[in-house]
Amino acid sequence: MQPSNRSVILLLISPVDTTACLCRVDAGLKTVAGAKKFVPGTKLCLQPDIKPSIHPTRQKAHGERNRSQSPLLPGLPDDLAIACLIRVPRIEHRKLRLVCKRWYRLLAGNFFYSLRKSLGIAEEWIYVIKRDRDGKISWHAFDPIYQLWQPLPPVPKEYSEACGFGCAVLSGCHLYLFGGRDPLKGSMRRVIYYSARTNKWHRAPDMLRRRYFFGACVINNCLYVAGGENDGAPRSLRSAEVYDPNKNRWSFISDMSTAMVPFIGVVYDGKWFLKGLGPHRQVLSEVYLPETNSWYPVYDGMVAGWKNPCASLNRQLYALECKDGCKLRVYDEANGSWSKHIDSKLHLGNSRALEAAALLPLNGKLCIIRNNMSISLVDVLKSENLGEATAEHLWETIAGKGQFRTLVTNFWSSLAGRNRLKSHIVHSQVLQA
Repeated sequence: MQPSNRSVILLLISPVDTTACLCRVDAGLKTVAGAKKFVPGTKLCLQPDIKPSIHPTRQKAHGERNRSQSPLLPGLPDDLAIACLIRVPRIEHRKLRLVCKRWYRLLAGNFFYSLRKSLGIAEEWIYVIKRDRDGKISWHAFDPIYQLWQPLPPVPKEYSEACGFGCAVLSGCHLYLFGGRDPLKGSMRRVIYYSARTNKWHRAPDMLRRRYFFGACVINNCLYVAGGENDGAPRSLRSAEVYDPNKNRWSFISDMSTAMVPFIGVVYDGKWFLKGLGPHRQVLSEVYLPETNSWYPVYDGMVAGWKNPCASLNRQLYALECKDGCKLRVYDEANGSWSKHIDSKLHLGNSRALEAAALLPLNGKLCIIRNNMSISLVDVLKSENLGEATAEHLWETIAGKGQFRTLVTNFWSSLAGRNRLKSHIVHSQVLQA
């Protein structure tokens, strides 16, 4: 950290609220001052009972671990230094981890993240996983505050060409990839996760069944998967399972009513809704109730008109209405129908490059991500007080400098019959740190 930056940070210091830590190692800490004994300690607090990083690290000698260490910031007690460091913007955390081992341990630990979260300064970034034209998987992180794309470590080789794998976020800052089908090895049970705090990939316990093109969701910080296909017999699956990160193990839950290959799903009102194709390619819809561990077929108005990506925010359900995502539908629970709309009235076109691939909650707004990596935000909370005529003012583009160039390129390519998508988005998630 440069001296000029340090003086600015010291001016920002304010009393730090007490907080409960998110992991077992820090369970007894209640203040920032209590973190001092863990910062130079021997335990690297990543996530309880999780296998170590898939990247090998050198084990320290016992004497080296217990050696006295210099303060986090020269001239400051560690509790005051931590109060400074937690206020450094997330875009600089990658550099902070490189300063020294103590700073790395601090930023990688749960206590640092829990303080930022409790003070309301934890930042949400958008993570996009895409497949290039040659079939390779790559991924990218977008900082919505500075509106910059950030570098990330490569996706592990077992997922570099996989298809049909799941993607979900646990504990706010761990992005999991699981299952899928490798072009050489077939269907997989493998589970890995990326930590936004360590900026590394780690291993987690394998799933109980090999599967790909399945449904997945997170309820109460537990990861649920259901249905899909495998390379054995029967090809379509009814089985479902759940991963509890606190217990660090997978467990079977009740089977689905019918084997299904889901193509869309959402968690709404504490229930998991899935819609997909059955064994005879018929459209099926089911809902899972975690409290009773039971599945039921569902045919109400919500799933009847539901075919595009959707998201739940503040007990409201939203779905994409048009291909470019410039119009949203709102589920009216009282009428049991998708009768309300939020229209930007600035539609981009129908090319595959401009197609909306994901709809995610981000900082209290809805985030629309398109295949050309353009990103729009919609302030849906204000839409309740505004009429449809002024709804276009709720939309904001935060990533889309190449949007118009892509629009013109796709227009001429369509006329020439060469409108082929170079790449497309497979998954999108939001992680905090």
